[in-house]
Amino acid sequence: MKYFVLARNLASASLIAVLLSSLNSYASEEDSWQVLQKAAVAAHALSYKGIFVCQTAKQVKSVEITHLFDGQNEFARNVVLDGSPREVFNQSGNVVIYNPRNGKIFIEKRRAQNMFPAILPTDLDSIRASYTLRSGEAERIAGRAAQVLVLEPKDGLRYSYRFWVDTEYGLLLKSVMLNNRNEILESIGFNQVALMKTVELDWFKPRIDHNKSYVMEQEQELIADPGSPIDWEIKVLPPGYRKVDQVIRKVQGKPAPVIHVIFSDGLAFVSLFIEPVVKPTKEKPAPKNVLTTTGNTSFYANVNNGHLVTVIGEVPEATVVQIANAVVFKK
Repeated sequence: MKYFVLARNLASASLIAVLLSSLNSYASEEDSWQVLQKAAVAAHALSYKGIFVCQTAKQVKSVEITHLFDGQNEFARNVVLDGSPREVFNQSGNVVIYNPRNGKIFIEKRRAQNMFPAILPTDLDSIRASYTLRSGEAERIAGRAAQVLVLEPKDGLRYSYRFWVDTEYGLLLKSVMLNNRNEILESIGFNQVALMKTVELDWFKPRIDHNKSYVMEQEQELIADPGSPIDWEIKVLPPGYRKVDQVIRKVQGKPAPVIHVIFSDGLAFVSLFIEPVVKPTKEKPAPKNVLTTTGNTSFYANVNNGHLVTVIGEVPEATVVQIANAVVFKK
């Protein structure tokens, strides 16, 4: 009888140990999500200045960033320090780009989309649904102590990430994107950064080169969408992805408007383009199905029911193929 009692006590102790271990693991994961949440907010709510380096398979570039939050609005200025001094101004999501080309400075307007270090959404629910998160070792980035976080996808439809988060201010100091073979596809990180105390905006203006002409880039004309000119739908999106934007544009050189749809899982963004296939000629032969990956960007184009469907994004090939194949045209 005493052996039975001893065995039962040992079993109970083992069960308690497992439960405690599970609770500790859950608490640790929740702590990691709180750190990531702080990083998502800090990129918008702090005022800072620094230089970060962006490295992909084909290029390395340094960017000087100045970011100010005045309590209501955000102001950011990014200056590319390598090659032509391209400048990007972001005011609460409205972006103006000054880009030198052929002796002129072209000015282009667009909407912002996850610019470093603000690459995380402030609402992490969509990310939590598609990724798992765990803490790594503490390291130093740009002379500052940082907590390493490892974000791993729950499927093969997105890449994994490593984040280095400033332990004092919560600012994201470095981000690395990896494929399923743990190969680095993109690395972006500060090599110097400091908080700003000023609220002056004297820096929020381009460095004017009076020897060059400034030209407003002709925007592709947006068409008011009373209804899509093409009757189509997406049957089933890859898990975790949802539509975040859709526009119809007149594109120079295209005989018909092009539908542009953006999907996201909260971290990765994918663009879908739909346009009618024009009658092939010698100069413009019929398009072919193409699937290719360059660095961290996958590209897939196929012809579907008389339409060219193109999908491009910083995601695995399986994702762009699945989105393209989900497009259905109604008769």
